[in-house]
Amino acid sequence: MDSGAVVGQAAVLKRERVREHLLGLIEARRPGDAIPSERTLCAALGVSRPTLRAAVDELVATGQLVRQHGRGMFVAPAKITQELVSDDASFAVPPANGHWSSNLLELSTVQAGARIGRKLRMSPAAELVYIARQRLVDGAPMAIEHLHIPARLVPGLTAEELEAGDLYVHLREQHGVFVHEAVQSIEPTVVNEAEAAILDVPVLSPALLIERLTTDRSGQPVEYVHSVYRGDRYRIVSRLALGTSLSHTPQQGHHPGIPPGDFAHGDIITSSTTGDVQGPA
Repeated sequence: MDSGAVVGQAAVLKRERVREHLLGLIEARRPGDAIPSERTLCAALGVSRPTLRAAVDELVATGQLVRQHGRGMFVAPAKITQELVSDDASFAVPPANGHWSSNLLELSTVQAGARIGRKLRMSPAAELVYIARQRLVDGAPMAIEHLHIPARLVPGLTAEELEAGDLYVHLREQHGVFVHEAVQSIEPTVVNEAEAAILDVPVLSPALLIERLTTDRSGQPVEYVHSVYRGDRYRIVSRLALGTSLSHTPQQGHHPGIPPGDFAHGDIITSSTTGDVQGPA
């Protein structure tokens, strides 16, 4: 290993040590509590100011610390957690924590168009209801949702339904639409200027792009949604079942977060989100 690589490795390890110390301070405090000053931390850890600031910058970017100009650093508000698999046998997605509410940004009837039409299995010329909502948790902006529902399924859908209560409850009780399953994808993104204004975060802040196609009991699509969730306040937790495979043939492919080869000899790794759609809607 050349000297440059050794120096780089040492820097990475030093930053990781600082990061772990900061995480320990965060976990021992409550949201809004102050953490020691940069000068105090540098002296305690025996590191330079740039090394400390690099670790702090990372924790600020991931929403675990908050800098306040002229005041110092503070533990950030707790993240809203959404589990993907429940503890019971119902295969239902548990609701995310916190009190969820909505502000309606737009409610209109438009043509489906080619892309959304394909997803909802409807003609591009068919009408759908387009809904844009700001989602809040305990009054704080958390997400922007763009919903598309075939217009024939929700005649008379009102703004009140979209701002109060669970949308899926309204669909079931007011419109006879029984959602059953959903396929959802999640990927990292950053917010643009318009999204930043609605979410009350800086432009290019990290976010989660979530797309969901929901079907009813007959397997017919009833809703397509794409949403942008704040990356500093929202996290998703999945539960993996690791077991012994009945087959001795090693499984191929890679599971996110689990390096290839960590579970050899065909160990089963499962993570499922299929089931009744609950959670924020």
